[in-house]
Amino acid sequence: MVEDGRERDDDGFEQSEQSDLQGLRTRVAALERDRVRQPRHHGRSLLAAVLITVGCLLVPLSVVAAWAADEVGDTGRYVDTVAPLASDSDVQDAVAGRVTDALMTRIDLSTLLGDTAPADRPRLEKALGLLGDSLESAVRSFVQDKARAVAASDGFKTIWTEANRRAHSAVDKALTGSGGGAIELTNDAVTLDLAPVVDRVKQRLVDEGMTFVGRLPEIHTDITLVRSDDIGKVKMYLRVLQFLGNWLPVLALVLIAAGVLLAVRRRRALTAGCLGAAVAAGVLGIGLHIFRLIYLDALPADVSPGAAGAFYDIMTHFLQTMVRMVVALGVVIALAAWLTGPGRRAGLVRRLWVSGIAAMRSTADGAGLRTGPVGPFVRRCRIWITWVLVAASLLVYLLWPYPTGWVVVAIALCLLFLLAVVEFLAARPATGDREPAAPPA
Repeated sequence: MVEDGRERDDDGFEQSEQSDLQGLRTRVAALERDRVRQPRHHGRSLLAAVLITVGCLLVPLSVVAAWAADEVGDTGRYVDTVAPLASDSDVQDAVAGRVTDALMTRIDLSTLLGDTAPADRPRLEKALGLLGDSLESAVRSFVQDKARAVAASDGFKTIWTEANRRAHSAVDKALTGSGGGAIELTNDAVTLDLAPVVDRVKQRLVDEGMTFVGRLPEIHTDITLVRSDDIGKVKMYLRVLQFLGNWLPVLALVLIAAGVLLAVRRRRALTAGCLGAAVAAGVLGIGLHIFRLIYLDALPADVSPGAAGAFYDIMTHFLQTMVRMVVALGVVIALAAWLTGPGRRAGLVRRLWVSGIAAMRSTADGAGLRTGPVGPFVRRCRIWITWVLVAASLLVYLLWPYPTGWVVVAIALCLLFLLAVVEFLAARPATGDREPAAPPA
């Protein structure tokens, strides 16, 4: 009987194994059928990847196009951009040097004292000092001191600002093809006419006793702000980008958004697209720094590297600001997409976030702090409140005149703080609280 029982147990065990094996085979077959029926989406994924890639490649061009439209096309913004150059020491030294050279080529040193009025001669001799054989160097030093004083004065700032305001159309033409006005494009160089500064220096020299300087004809000299053998090529591309203006950024955004919507895994595509746009903008920023070194190294000997570098930096400042803004915006959106995803590490971060806020709420409850009717309301409408806060943050960013990278980070941190407040208010009350439980979501 024992053997018969064992045989029955073995038969039952074998039947159970066969039944389990058959069930496993059935499940595998069903999964295989589902996998066969599920579309591969290879073409859809490829098209999404192409759209996102093209959109990311257009990001650097979009930044340059927006810079060309705003910086060159907006007179007020251009004047505000170049106004600080009047206080730059390198620009002031370069202006003083050019004005001094222009005046010294027209001053006749042999008749300097002879043409001076007798009443003014003692003051002139005292100003020039012991002349002797160093007359030319003494006069040059004297003229250069006056030129530097004029370049460092508030009058020069006024001349600089007003000249650039009047010549804005000429700057536009200079950067996009032709020239004219106080600023023009000549021989692959953007130059600024210093005739008003020369007149100021002449007046100061006359006041110091050099009355014959007032009889000199109008003197025109210029300072080179930008010079490059490739500026002819650059202006053609810049003209195209200026024509595209703000439409190119919209096109890049539409392509990336279309790729994300077309992708099978949209959250992953959004993260990849935002990081790709940030990397592309970062490459543009690095390229601007590299081009600055190459540009300054290739300057001719008669061009002041300091003044040219200052002009390059001030003109690309807005461009660099836009680069940092795009990098910050791309990283923030990619981080938000990753944190709200189903990944294990993202879930861990969210659990730490919720548990930390719940601990703070528990401590507040223990101290007798209650949310009253606000807590249940926030708990019921938490999803709607969250989306309202996100939409408000996006609206603030869009309405900001010229957002920077720090503005993007500040908006993101403010949104994070507000979400923490919502989570704190929506957290369940501590045990023992008589607040009625909300219905399950």
